[in-house]
Amino acid sequence: MPDTDLSGLGRDARHLRLDTFVRLRWLAVTGQSAAVVGAQFGLGLPLPFGWCFLVIATSSWLNLALRIRFPASYRLSDDSAALLLAFDIVQLAALLFLTGGLQNPFSLLFLAPVLISATALPPERTLALGLLAVGLATLLALVHRPLPWFADGRIELPFLYVSGVWTAILLGTAFTGVYAWRVAEETRLLAQALAATELVLAREQHLSQLDGLAAAAAHELGTPLGTIMVVTKELIRQLGPTASPAVAEDLNLLREQVDRCRGILGKLTSLDGDGVGFLETVTFSHLVEELVAPQRALGAALDVTSAGDGPEPACRRNPGVMFGLANILDNAVDFAEARVSVEGRWTPDRVWIEIRDDGPGFSSEVLLRAGEPYVTTRSHDRPQSGETVGAGLGLGLFIAKTLIERSGAQLALMNVAAPDAHGAIVRVSWARHIFERGAAPRHSPELSIRAPLPPRDAVPI
Repeated sequence: MPDTDLSGLGRDARHLRLDTFVRLRWLAVTGQSAAVVGAQFGLGLPLPFGWCFLVIATSSWLNLALRIRFPASYRLSDDSAALLLAFDIVQLAALLFLTGGLQNPFSLLFLAPVLISATALPPERTLALGLLAVGLATLLALVHRPLPWFADGRIELPFLYVSGVWTAILLGTAFTGVYAWRVAEETRLLAQALAATELVLAREQHLSQLDGLAAAAAHELGTPLGTIMVVTKELIRQLGPTASPAVAEDLNLLREQVDRCRGILGKLTSLDGDGVGFLETVTFSHLVEELVAPQRALGAALDVTSAGDGPEPACRRNPGVMFGLANILDNAVDFAEARVSVEGRWTPDRVWIEIRDDGPGFSSEVLLRAGEPYVTTRSHDRPQSGETVGAGLGLGLFIAKTLIERSGAQLALMNVAAPDAHGAIVRVSWARHIFERGAAPRHSPELSIRAPLPPRDAVPI
């Protein structure tokens, strides 16, 4: 699977469609027109009716121009979206200037463009738009046309009240902007992290399909290879007594290679028929050994134990769970000073795996925000190994937690509590009936459950 630039996912997801802005502006135009018509003809307030509709018409003309110039699916850049929102702020300020400035109760609509920017644009653009809104509100507090009223056509509210409205706009802009940006940013980060998780799971599922493809290939190649074997035996029987030494040596070599091919195809066939496949039913001990096998092959110092009460549980092999556990074990090996212990235990009710290292342990931030995306367990100066999707982005623990918890497991992170020891502990536990869900019955004649891999013969998978 090709590498994926996860940061690009966030940039593409941030850009909004032009159609969204156009629809929102039509909604604003409708609301402004209704307010002006209602105040002029419904309430009988003396508004500068022509000037107000001229300001509203500018938004309509801009919408028509954008609709003609660009397709509805066009996505705006950050700068273009910020300019359109700045136009909306200026247009609203012009309309408020004609209708009483901050004395107009609709002056709180200054918050709307800033709120939209906070959810869709980078913080720098939102800050600029917020400053523009506050600046124009300040200007409107000092310079504006009189607020239309019933009796003599004008009313002047105390400056203290106007100052209170200005303060409300200032604080509202700051609070709603920061709050909306924070919520939207967490949503974006979570969406990107979930996308990375899906990429990892898809890669693991592709790998899990290789055993089935290998078994199918072995079945297809079995017939022609059998034919070659028969022909080779016939040639040896017919030419053996009279063949020259060179021809006899070639025939023996051909037979040896055919036997070797049959052995290889036999192993591949066992991937499908003897339960060696990725999605087979495996015992808990074998699951633990399969987890530590790649690290043993790399020379890591591991202490592995697997024991429990009652019959040993078995499970349906899950590529996502294996990837998540391997990710946690990789981190433990990277941070350990000397050794890593992997302990598998089971009882009649529960099954769990505990991975413990003697490294510095988890930081307080990781323990508080365990499993959230973009919370990395690595320091910036620590070298990273491997090509895992999301490595170095703080996604490793999130991906592992997501994949493991999909199987019904619970993941707990803690530090060693002993005063004379240090290190990190990760415990993954299942209710036994959930762990064994989907596993084939032990008495099934079609499936044989393998014994654990011998530690000295463990090989990477």
